[in-house]
Amino acid sequence: MKCLFLLCLCLVPIVVFSSTFTSENPINLPSDATPVLDVTGKELDPRLSYRIISTFWGALGGDVYLGKSPNPDAPCANGVFRYNSDVGPSGTPVIFIGSSSHFGPHIFEDELLNIQFAISTSKLCVSYTIWKVGDYDASLGTMLLETGGTIGQADSSWFKIVKSSRFGYNLLYCPVTIICPSCPDDQFCSKVGVVHQNGKRRLALVKDNPLDVSFKQVQ
Repeated sequence: MKCLFLLCLCLVPIVVFSSTFTSENPINLPSDATPVLDVTGKELDPRLSYRIISTFWGALGGDVYLGKSPNPDAPCANGVFRYNSDVGPSGTPVIFIGSSSHFGPHIFEDELLNIQFAISTSKLCVSYTIWKVGDYDASLGTMLLETGGTIGQADSSWFKIVKSSRFGYNLLYCPVTIICPSCPDDQFCSKVGVVHQNGKRRLALVKDNPLDVSFKQVQ
């Protein structure tokens, strides 16, 4: 009953809580919060852009990039993909927009954040640079990562970076933590991994085998 009660609380319409997560009301972090580090050991800086790269090489590697979804309704490229190998194109740069801006220019582990592709684009496509999780895809049996999200709103655009149990970091999708601050931390978060879609690796929500990633600053 307790879990059911918590779930009911978390399903309250999101408009009730949307003002809680604006830049004027940043989310508090523990005083001992751990900064996320890039491949050189430097702390991630939300003012800089990074490539999300695999912790593995060869066919197991591949950067994350913005690409066209199959049969999209969106007017712009809106799929979040990963290249099939680390040999070839570099990934699309991203910036991380944390929810704890009063802690200074840092990104922390377990911090709720938005992710945005840092590219030049037309006015029409600006929102199609912000990550979110889309609707359930019955053919793949999961929910796919795409763009068209928002920044600082209580919706499907919130993620976390957490330490991987293997190498580097994992990404989590955490919508309920945003909507329901009283819910147990990370209880309703989902792991981000990879599924195969039309011969490409598409980022999606997975139960097992989350994608291990690192972050490389764009020079």
